[in-house]
Amino acid sequence: TFLMASLDSGAELWSIATGECLRTFTGHSDFVLSAVFSPDGQEVLTASADRAAKLWSASSGKCLCSFEGHSGAVRTAVLSPDGQLVLTASE
Repeated sequence: TFLMASLDSGAELWSIATGECLRTFTGHSDFVLSAVFSPDGQEVLTASADRAAKLWSASSGKCLCSFEGHSGAVRTAVLSPDGQLVLTASE
């Protein structure tokens, strides 16, 4: 599978084998600029021009947590190697 950030305010999980979209992660109100898996593959972290980052369940697509309050677009977000901390970078 591969994860793709998209310009339609979401991210998508795709099957490499079939080319099928397996799951969508929707809930941002502007472009999603990055999307990454957690170290254990259980969550997806997205960063958006809507000034928020969001943590999602990779299996259900449900938003688990929203990190809001940035003063500009969140360009990227990453998780620590143990998956316990989130680092964001915004404008």
